[in-house]
Amino acid sequence: MTRLKVGLAVVAVIVLTGGGYLWLRQSSLVAVRDVQISGITASDGEQVRTALEGAAKDMTTLHVREQVLHEATAPYSSVGDLKVKADFPHTLRIQVVERRPVAAVARAGERRRIPVTSNGTLLRGVTAERDLPTISVKSEPAGARITDRKILDALAVASAVPTPLRGRTGEVKVEKRGVVAEVEDGPELIFGDGKDADKKWAAAARVLAEISAQGAVYLDLRITGRVAAGGLAPIATPTPDPNLQLEGENSPTLNP
Repeated sequence: MTRLKVGLAVVAVIVLTGGGYLWLRQSSLVAVRDVQISGITASDGEQVRTALEGAAKDMTTLHVREQVLHEATAPYSSVGDLKVKADFPHTLRIQVVERRPVAAVARAGERRRIPVTSNGTLLRGVTAERDLPTISVKSEPAGARITDRKILDALAVASAVPTPLRGRTGEVKVEKRGVVAEVEDGPELIFGDGKDADKKWAAAARVLAEISAQGAVYLDLRITGRVAAGGLAPIATPTPDPNLQLEGENSPTLNP
């Protein structure tokens, strides 16, 4: 008989003897010894892992205190939720559900960027990925969440960027025309507000793929379902080269 079978037999006897279960759930016989953590991708991931491992090692697989695990990760803004499963007798599996940033806010002229989720939650202490669009703000937001309606509109636009344009979308700004997105090698995209952002992006993507839209300075998407391409840049006229002579000019000819 293997050690595991012997252990299970002992556990069964203890459980069947009245209040033995209350003793067992705190016993080293079912202590957590193997903590398996998944779902970590953010820059503060190692700190999150260390905090979870430290908290879990004081538990047993029959007495998992999830509140303690949540409290251990509370200082880390990247953690949105935890999914915990005990695997008798010694394994605890923890899946970290991270908050996903859709953009990064930064004060004008500063390089420091703070990742932010679609609902305005600031992920302080997390490094912003380079491909996240930047939203310029006058001053760094205070507190844990952005509440400014205009910035939330910009976040709605940033969160709806289609995959093919995600790497090309640089800055999402708020100005008199509303929310305006800048696309690399493309026109400005004027969204107005954050309503129907996904539909407006889809319309913009279709127009950007058309040859007739090439050279447009902006696409006005403020009315859902209608796109106005405007400000076509003038076609540059090449300056004649004074040293370039016309064919036949000053060239040798045969006399008749």
